[in-house]
Amino acid sequence: MAERFTSIDDVTARLRSVDYLASSQISSVAFLADRLEKPILVEGPAGVGKTELAKALAAITGSRLIRLQCYEGLDESKALYEWNYKKQLLRIQADRQHEASWKDLEADIFSEEFLLTRPLLEAIRSTEPVVLLIDEVDRVEIETEALLLEVLSDFQVSIPELGTIEGATTRPIVILTSNNTRELSEALKRRCLFLHIDYPDIEREKEIVRVRVPEIDASLAEQIARVVRSIRQIDLKKAPSISETIDWARTLIYLGHTTLDPATITETLHVLLKYQADITKAVKELNAPSGLKKS
Repeated sequence: MAERFTSIDDVTARLRSVDYLASSQISSVAFLADRLEKPILVEGPAGVGKTELAKALAAITGSRLIRLQCYEGLDESKALYEWNYKKQLLRIQADRQHEASWKDLEADIFSEEFLLTRPLLEAIRSTEPVVLLIDEVDRVEIETEALLLEVLSDFQVSIPELGTIEGATTRPIVILTSNNTRELSEALKRRCLFLHIDYPDIEREKEIVRVRVPEIDASLAEQIARVVRSIRQIDLKKAPSISETIDWARTLIYLGHTTLDPATITETLHVLLKYQADITKAVKELNAPSGLKKS
């Protein structure tokens, strides 16, 4: 198999070229996943760039991104494949007029023509490079997780009517993301390289803001990073994500703010926080004697 990356530094540089600032750990795991042909299980709080990593890897490798969005109730028919029952029924009705035998009819309706591929099967059969994103895998039930194990173990699928469908020559990069809402099975974890992504430190978030909002000056970017860092330390229903930090930075630029003060923060806090209770709590902390303005 052709190797996608020449080194860990190559991964870092190429991710940066698409504005994804990867830590050494992120680049190292991506490099090893390519070499070892293993999926990456990425855990961490919502909004730290887990899904964006998959998108960035697809961009720098010229791959098609195939996404399986997980949710409670996801089953084989939505994740892997299902048969086009309406089309099969029409074919049965048409073939009855020609008195076709059931054996011939069965071979006809359970053929490629009637197969509806879903994300997992699409990724397996693709002849072009693919990054397969299995997003929020912690939302599915144990039974669906077992289905993923078969795919991730051998990268092939058994369809009773068609036989075993094996993967194409180019094995996809597979990214599984988890917000850690439930414990994943040991069997799934064993098949993956583990990567934990947390909120960035002040310096890295400042750098991210400056890359994604190039018109911002260094001073305001640092103030934003420090305030966001302080807000995340409050017990909130939802801490600000990196994308919300970027939105806040753009908001401040559009409104003509060049510095942060308590009034400006309070006026624009709705961009950063999405629950009124969180906004109220953050404002209270901001106005406290040792609040956010001194962070």
